[in-house]
Amino acid sequence: MIRFFEKFGIPRVLLLGFLAVAIFMTGDGFELTFLSKYMVDQGFTAAQASGLVTVYGLFAALGGWTAGVLAEMFGARRVMMFGACWWIGVHLVFLALALPSGVYPFILAVYAVRGIGYPLFIYSFVVLMAQYITPARLASATGFFWTCFSLGIGVFGAYLPSFIMPHFGEYRTFWFALPFSVVGTIMCFLFVPKNKVVKGEGLSTKEKLKELTDGATILVTNRKIAVCAVIRIINNLLLYGFPVIMPLYLCTTKYGGINIFRTEEWMRIWGFVFVVTLIFNTFWGWFMDRFGWVWPMRWFGCGVLAVGSVAFYYIPRWFGANAAMMIVASIIVGIGTCAFSCLPTIMTLEAPGKQGAALSAYNLAAGLTTFVGPGIATVLLPSIGIEGICWTYAALYVVALLLTCTLHPKQPGFDEKGHRIKETKPESAETAAGNAVASHPIEVTVAAQAAAVA
Repeated sequence: MIRFFEKFGIPRVLLLGFLAVAIFMTGDGFELTFLSKYMVDQGFTAAQASGLVTVYGLFAALGGWTAGVLAEMFGARRVMMFGACWWIGVHLVFLALALPSGVYPFILAVYAVRGIGYPLFIYSFVVLMAQYITPARLASATGFFWTCFSLGIGVFGAYLPSFIMPHFGEYRTFWFALPFSVVGTIMCFLFVPKNKVVKGEGLSTKEKLKELTDGATILVTNRKIAVCAVIRIINNLLLYGFPVIMPLYLCTTKYGGINIFRTEEWMRIWGFVFVVTLIFNTFWGWFMDRFGWVWPMRWFGCGVLAVGSVAFYYIPRWFGANAAMMIVASIIVGIGTCAFSCLPTIMTLEAPGKQGAALSAYNLAAGLTTFVGPGIATVLLPSIGIEGICWTYAALYVVALLLTCTLHPKQPGFDEKGHRIKETKPESAETAAGNAVASHPIEVTVAAQAAAVA
């Protein structure tokens, strides 16, 4: 079995680390699909419930933005352990003190600062991947990493609570996240190796902090980077916005809800989105390398997600409590969400000499989507309802579609019009590693670190 993974570029020294990521993220994803409904059932408004997730996303963006630099300065395993222990400690406060208190500002503050923990855990592990895996094998390894992440937060994190909740109730189900997070942390401590000493990491602390700051300032100085960042933020709006509004729509009668599914049924429907991403994350990377970067993102990413935004609202109205048709909507969302794998590569090409800043900007945009998605629901739900929010998401995907028309990157192996050149020279290892950058912040960080190793 170990040899099987090694064929895909995954060294045995990191194998249990990948498993630790999957287990830890299972705990982190436990409440994602039903927290908003639980808060409304406790007497809070839907805006307050979505505000909880919105602020959480803001702090998660901060954690993700700083994780790579901190892992280089202080050691990846040390930062992983800090992030994991932070998450576990704050989660205990959230469950034992904040939620029972019923005091919304207290609940909001505690839940928000918990969001710093998981990005420090997962993004720091990526630094180790770059140090232990050769650039020529990073594409396969990062694909496996994202599979572990999705299995944790999206598949097990959605399906396991759907079976636990009917027997223990919603509040007790929150507690079941802890064993997974603790086991993931213990595995990190026992099996994740320390940083290697790499000469390419010869930046001073001041220089590393400057590069991190450049990840924000480049959004002002480089228009194309800003356009790509906006598209990246829009990319995952549904992944973080729908878990806020859809439980209210499908499982309650509040805010125009139709109450045709049980909460656990909704959780299984949503979990299927992540099952689909396990396949199409790999597929779209392969497809775009062979047929072009931008047009698949335009039509199969932005266009398909615009359809998915409204399909989730109207399919249950047209077909009633038909789980099979809702899974069709989940497939649409899953396929579209993955079709943005060219963005990080485009951003590095559009910022010659500032690759690190471009990748930091990408990480920041990827984190901000966890803030903007539920943030839209928080602001608009009281005024336009769930239907209006779905159409707002659809309109934003149309905006992203139009923005892709301004992107004309010089893709290796293609001419200026985007047509594939039949005969091209073999790529160097460095170029191949750069072209293998995939659609998630984890994979982007790997590419940046790989360049440093090389």
